[in-house]
Amino acid sequence: MCIPGPRLRHGGFSLIELIMFIVIVSASVTGVLVAIDRTARASVDPLIIKQALAIAEALLEEVELMPFTFCDPDDAQAATAQSATTPGATACAAVVEAIGPEAGETRYSASTPFDNVNDYAGYDSAADGGIKDITGTLITGLGAYRATVTVAPVAFGGIAATDINGQANVLFITVTVTGPVNTTVVLNGYRTKYSPRI
Repeated sequence: MCIPGPRLRHGGFSLIELIMFIVIVSASVTGVLVAIDRTARASVDPLIIKQALAIAEALLEEVELMPFTFCDPDDAQAATAQSATTPGATACAAVVEAIGPEAGETRYSASTPFDNVNDYAGYDSAADGGIKDITGTLITGLGAYRATVTVAPVAFGGIAATDINGQANVLFITVTVTGPVNTTVVLNGYRTKYSPRI
């Protein structure tokens, strides 16, 4: 006669336990890999944003350093005009400054370059052949970037947007740079007229 002894239990995992383990570990590894992928993609963004910001800062500074007068800077009365057209005051001899470049002016022209803040209104680097330095030399490596400029009269700090003749007193400058990975950087600046006013 056989006397049954204590039953020995063998260690190990059941099939269900093994499948659950695989599912849990797979989900965890997937989460870690997604986090690593997002971090790797985001690590490129600061460089792209920094480059777009550098382009925008350089272009905004270039625009803000230009003269902002009643007359085109080529006009003989540009430095002394107190109005564009007011009778009895020192006015422009011939060329009243207006929003947008004068006929024939381009950003890089040797003979007729942009010479006033207003001239940059509507500027688009894509139409100009790409991002270039101030001398007109195309900057390699920036082919995926585009810069645009808008210039518009605006009231600022108690100064009216325009004078009695409709000439701008204050200009609001917006430089927008777009780049790879849907990067957009927008910088704004104000420029007030420094020429004599009546």
